Amino acid sequence: MGEEPRFDRPEAFAERLRTFGPEPLLICHNDADGLSAGVILKAAMTRAGRPPSVRIVGKGENAYSDAFRQELAGLQIGGLVIADLGTAARLPREDVPAIVVDHHVPTGRPVNALTISGIADDPVPTSSLLAYRCAQSVGDAGDLLWLAAIGLIGDLADEAGFHEMAEARARYGITALRKATSLVNAPRRTASGDASAAFDLLEKADGPKAVLSGAYPETGSLLAAKAEVAVALDEARKVAPKVVGDVAIIRFSSPCQIHPLVAQAWRGRLKDRLVIAANTGYREGWVHFAARTATDRDILRFLAEVRPAGADEQYGNGHRAASGGALRAKDWNEFVHALGFGPEMTVPAGAP
Repeated sequence: MGEEPRFDRPEAFAERLRTFGPEPLLICHNDADGLSAGVILKAAMTRAGRPPSVRIVGKGENAYSDAFRQELAGLQIGGLVIADLGTAARLPREDVPAIVVDHHVPTGRPVNALTISGIADDPVPTSSLLAYRCAQSVGDAGDLLWLAAIGLIGDLADEAGFHEMAEARARYGITALRKATSLVNAPRRTASGDASAAFDLLEKADGPKAVLSGAYPETGSLLAAKAEVAVALDEARKVAPKVVGDVAIIRFSSPCQIHPLVAQAWRGRLKDRLVIAANTGYREGWVHFAARTATDRDILRFLAEVRPAGADEQYGNGHRAASGGALRAKDWNEFVHALGFGPEMTVPAGAP
């Protein structure tokens, strides 16, 4: 086996940013960690004299897909920052200075980008915490600390082990931080998947209590999103799992992105199984799924071993204990057959 790739440190962020031209583009994920990372990086870039435009990657999108590359191909941008969207060998634009900030297991490393990854650290920092450390290379970033905490809480079951989190708890209070995180995470799980209101609210607020206060109209939008997701989740929780060997699948249909929540809930009940929550209603013609386990099994390795021939960049990314993906109906059927499941788990093309 070859050596693990060496990644750059957050301290190099400010220096690389100086190579950017005007009107750079910042691309971020639409969950609490990605949104927080995006808001932090936008603030840091603006303070460094490189204010970016922002593109939030939404429902069914992938920043490393051909469709995304085509979208970016015609844009006039002075640089590219990608946050919380994975690390791949080929960037969506390779003709401009680039920075990647991410904490997922990399599938490759871009040759000409500053690649800031916490994957070799213990514990592994989230993208928002890496973004906060990047912001510190630009100047005083103390006012952005609470955003890093939002991302930590959103992505990690146990957010302990980081001195920044301990400082944020003392300054802002853990209850307010957790409630704000839950609210910010809601829009990306709705049928629309539009998290722009959450980004705007994080950018306007000066702390978690301001997020919850109702002083901004976006808070109402986020509360409505949370209610929509709660109804969908209640329905999906009524579905019983099907088990073959050491794999359990919970199959349901919802336009909301609740499959990670369903998988996490069953992970705690099926502690000796690898749990897959499969959502056939999230996007027409596709099955989106989340895989979780309470065992020490490496989910990324498991998914690689049973990877269908037609799987693309949307399959098998993330973390060793929390992964998933999206498969077209034909490839999903191949996937479940390989796991030993029968026709009760297959889906016709385009059917919920």
